[in-house]
Amino acid sequence: MAHAATAFTVRPFTVEEWPAYRAIRLRALADAPDAFGSTLAAEEALAPETWAARLACSTTSGIDRALAAEANGMLVGLAWAKEDAADASIVNLFQMWVAPQARGHGVAAALLDEAVRWATERGAQAVQLGVTCTNVEALRLYERAGFVDAGVREPLRPGSELMEQRMRLTLPGPAPAARR
Repeated sequence: MAHAATAFTVRPFTVEEWPAYRAIRLRALADAPDAFGSTLAAEEALAPETWAARLACSTTSGIDRALAAEANGMLVGLAWAKEDAADASIVNLFQMWVAPQARGHGVAAALLDEAVRWATERGAQAVQLGVTCTNVEALRLYERAGFVDAGVREPLRPGSELMEQRMRLTLPGPAPAARR
């Protein structure tokens, strides 16, 4: 999906882009360490094969969708949508991040829209995500998109004092069959 006014595109990552995916994921973790369940140190320690396999899975599994936002040939955002392991009717959204220089131009909303479009297209009934309770900008983004507080609070990661709240967007069901 192209956005001419803000000159960026949201698209799926391709399998061979794992080095670029690794680079932007590490940038995200360095820029916003309190926004993710993982840490920069943990992800920096991953072998190249792990990064390649992670991205390969997203392009072949049918249950993952790794999304890139690109502007002027540079990656400026990412998001990952994945079918819930326990409930195929739910798609989880994680790794959502936009580079500081691209914030305020609709990149996050476009990544979110594409993830929701993908979830809807595959027949999911809901999209859910976790967001750090103190991340006001992200909370506003998700609320504008129709996500509501699911009433679940838990530590961002083991040992963290930061709390994450779960948010959920109920997707429209399939259109009823036309009556004759």
